[in-house]
Amino acid sequence: MSYAQTALDQLEKGQLDAFKKQYALALRHDDDDTLFSLAEELYSLGFLNQSRRIYEKLLKKYPDEDELRTNLADIAIDEDKNDEALDYLNQVRPDSPAYIESLMVAADLYQTQELFEVSEQKLLTARRLAPEEPVITFALAELYFTMREFRKAIPLYLELITAGTTDMSRVNLVERLGVAYANAGRFEQGIGYLKQIHSGDMTPDVKFETAFTYLQLKERTEAIRLFNELKDSDEHYTSLYPYLGQALEEENRLPEALTALQEGLGVDQYNEKLWLQAAHVATRLDDEALAEQYLKRGHELDSDDLSAVIQLSNLYVKQERWAETQELATPYVQNDDADPQLYWNLAVAAEHEEDYTTARKYYDAATPFFMDQADFLRSAIYFYREEGAREEVVRLLQAYLKQVPDDSEMALMLEGYTD
Repeated sequence: MSYAQTALDQLEKGQLDAFKKQYALALRHDDDDTLFSLAEELYSLGFLNQSRRIYEKLLKKYPDEDELRTNLADIAIDEDKNDEALDYLNQVRPDSPAYIESLMVAADLYQTQELFEVSEQKLLTARRLAPEEPVITFALAELYFTMREFRKAIPLYLELITAGTTDMSRVNLVERLGVAYANAGRFEQGIGYLKQIHSGDMTPDVKFETAFTYLQLKERTEAIRLFNELKDSDEHYTSLYPYLGQALEEENRLPEALTALQEGLGVDQYNEKLWLQAAHVATRLDDEALAEQYLKRGHELDSDDLSAVIQLSNLYVKQERWAETQELATPYVQNDDADPQLYWNLAVAAEHEEDYTTARKYYDAATPFFMDQADFLRSAIYFYREEGAREEVVRLLQAYLKQVPDDSEMALMLEGYTD
């Protein structure tokens, strides 16, 4: 038995001191092939220093063996020594048998640095040199998947599956393909592959993607079932709660939707979007007090989120809380990017507060955006009539009657202005 095998046996038994002694003897006495195999085993077990020492020893003896350089580059990457890894890889020449492997290692390095385009070029070069090599096809597909370039990933996964490869590096390619299709918006194809995965074999991420895909296909019962399964197995999978709430709301199961969103808030209390979604459902349940509480919490978490401001100001307008409407919304209309709904809300609030100059300013600002909304036009017509703005009243009446031609009151008003 070689010293290398004895060292591995001692390591398996947890005898680290004995392992170190046998490892040292292996370095001195074992043949080079045995040492190379020992280095590979030690690397797979996470003993990077010991593996590196062997490769460095062998490289001094065999300076033309570029496979040793790519292995040393792998170790350097694992140790976050990226410059050292590149030094090794740059020494591998294009005519070397290890060149393709060096491209793969370099692609991995650049991907860890999020230099995805450089990584892509390395893999495309490797694929051009070895087009039939499935490992390269898989690596390129995984890169595109990471980059969310799903339309590029799909044909690569299909190529592997068609060739009979359904698993690689502990990745289920059928799952990957289904998720890629779903994320590319091709939900029918996606669910066709995702259905092939047994529920017990699904990772949480794949179960989420499957449920999400069912939701996009309006198969809400199945989506709700899978989201609930995921929630029961991992209540901290926070991404599920907005979609579970959405599915239940679309099924008009509003109390259940609110409960699901409240459960989500219990594990993700800093998600302002979740607070706003819960507020929306509470509003549909006519619980305005709860809706206001949730909207205020969402607004506190992200004061720049105009959706919270709009929903809360809409609630204040509904409840005729004019001063609070103005206090909330006014700071958000100081620039040209304000949402027109805030102009409308502020116009109504100022009108009721008898601040007609301010009301006119905001009606003027809101009007171009709501010429197709009868509710706004009706309110604005009465305001401008009181202001004596004849031309504006006529213009708005004409726009209104195009949408509500059977409103006899407004038709008579227009006749009065045009006779």
